[in-house]
Amino acid sequence: MIETITPLLITYNEAPNINGCLQRLIWAKRIVVIDSYSNDETLEILECYPQVEFFQRKFDSFANQCNYGLSKLSSTWVLSLDADYVLSDELIDEIKTLPEESEYDGYIVRFKYCVFGKPLHGTLLPPRPVLFKQDKALYRDDGHAHQLILKGNSKLLSSYIYHDDRKPLNRWLWAQDRYMVIEVNKLTHIPDSELSLSDRIRKQKILAPFIILFYCLILKGGILDGWHGWYYAFERVLAEILLSIRLIEYEKLQKQDI
Repeated sequence: MIETITPLLITYNEAPNINGCLQRLIWAKRIVVIDSYSNDETLEILECYPQVEFFQRKFDSFANQCNYGLSKLSSTWVLSLDADYVLSDELIDEIKTLPEESEYDGYIVRFKYCVFGKPLHGTLLPPRPVLFKQDKALYRDDGHAHQLILKGNSKLLSSYIYHDDRKPLNRWLWAQDRYMVIEVNKLTHIPDSELSLSDRIRKQKILAPFIILFYCLILKGGILDGWHGWYYAFERVLAEILLSIRLIEYEKLQKQDI
């Protein structure tokens, strides 16, 4: 199968990450990158890899970027990645054993979240399909994130992808605030009956940060990771606090408009 796979990446100012991702993809004959007009060194780094073909498109949503990327592919199989994903040696070896004519239409992969390069015991990132047949796939928006709609059967692989984001904290804060504005729109415009349990808890504003702290440190074993685990837990708590603040702001502004 590995001969018929095209990796697909979405980038915007990913200079701290893109090398680490691409170095694990040098086996690919072609790598397609959809860039949202980066203004750092991302494009210069991409040009150092002869397999890379990049297209630029103004960002409107992750789903639209990914679907645009799918339209630029001609291979049977797609390996859809974020720029801060690093394939493990074990995953590359596992992909090499997969048959091109597979009974499955997609493969799901688990993640190991890294803090300053150290893999943690646990993560909030759920497993997701990253390797799939192009003609069976379509992305749709899900809050600030995106969800792959895959027709057919999927199988969970045994190996991991490392999520190793090396961008500075100020970029993370900028992104989280943007994401939480989108999350507020999702939480306030979708009926509670259609929201997941975790989203309904997040709407309560007060409970979610404390639950996330307990979940990251205790249930996910972050306390075993020392200060790396505390760092990750604090990041996730801060993200939930930002969401709570944005929800309060939205509610107060709605009352003023009445």
